[in-house]
Amino acid sequence: MIPAVQISMVVNETTQFHEVEPRTLLVQFLRDVCGLTGTKVGCDTSSCGACTVLVDSESVKSCTMLAAQADGASITTIEGLGDAGWHPVQNAFHTEHGLQCGFCTAGMVMAAVSFLAENPDPTERDVRLGLEGNLCRCTGYHNIVKAVLKAAESMKATS
Repeated sequence: MIPAVQISMVVNETTQFHEVEPRTLLVQFLRDVCGLTGTKVGCDTSSCGACTVLVDSESVKSCTMLAAQADGASITTIEGLGDAGWHPVQNAFHTEHGLQCGFCTAGMVMAAVSFLAENPDPTERDVRLGLEGNLCRCTGYHNIVKAVLKAAESMKATS
């Protein structure tokens, strides 16, 4: 039997200390140990992006990272995104109808937040390329792209 490892990380501004099996994926840790079920398990192969979270402000597919690899990191999930209310990306997804069934939404939003931090003034093509690792099963990309472009405008206006 492989011994458990002690890990510590900040998840949505709350320090988490836990023992986990070394093979525990970050997505499993967030959902099962922290109770943060907004992060979805879609494909378990890093193909869909439903499990996307921010690790030290970088977009990461949490089904490809071990919880032990995130030891010492700062993690942000969809539940921890808005400080006081919705983040501008969440608001834009709402106003532009950037969701259909909702399964991909949390991962799309988290990927968009990371993307806009790197590219605050994107074109439509930039958004499509920037989010290509996140899949929408309902093929609702048109409104997702509109939402990301609207969020970019909104974030520029408030900075």
